[in-house]
Amino acid sequence: MPQYSVRHCIEWFLREETKLAHLYEERITLWSAESIHRAIERAESEAQRYCEQNHHKAVLDLFQAYWLPEEVPKILNGHEVFSLLRDSDLEPDDYLDAHFDTEHEHQTENDVLNEPDVNV
Repeated sequence: MPQYSVRHCIEWFLREETKLAHLYEERITLWSAESIHRAIERAESEAQRYCEQNHHKAVLDLFQAYWLPEEVPKILNGHEVFSLLRDSDLEPDDYLDAHFDTEHEHQTENDVLNEPDVNV
C-alpha cells in the first residue's frame, strides 16, 4: 500500500515561556493509505484527537501530503516524525500564509501528480 507523510499545524494555548501572542506546532506524521486524499483524511482525524487529548487550542486549516516513493518498513499510521514549536504574533490564517502558503510553492491542489495506481 502507498505511504505518505502529512504536514499540518496545531495552535497551542500559550505557555509560560511563550514570548509572542501565539504558539504553533508544525507536525509531520506518516500514513499507509489507498490514496493521498485518504492519508490526509486520516491525518485530519488524528490531528483532531491529538489536539483534544493534549488540550491544545485548534487544528489549523492546512494539510499537505507527500507520496513516499520508497517504502518505509513497518510504518505505524500516525507516527510523528517531525515536530517544531514556534512563537508568533501572527493570527492563524496569517501564520499559514506567511510560512506555508506564500503563493510561491510548487504544489498541486485537489489533483495528484505521480501518485501510484492502487487497486484496493
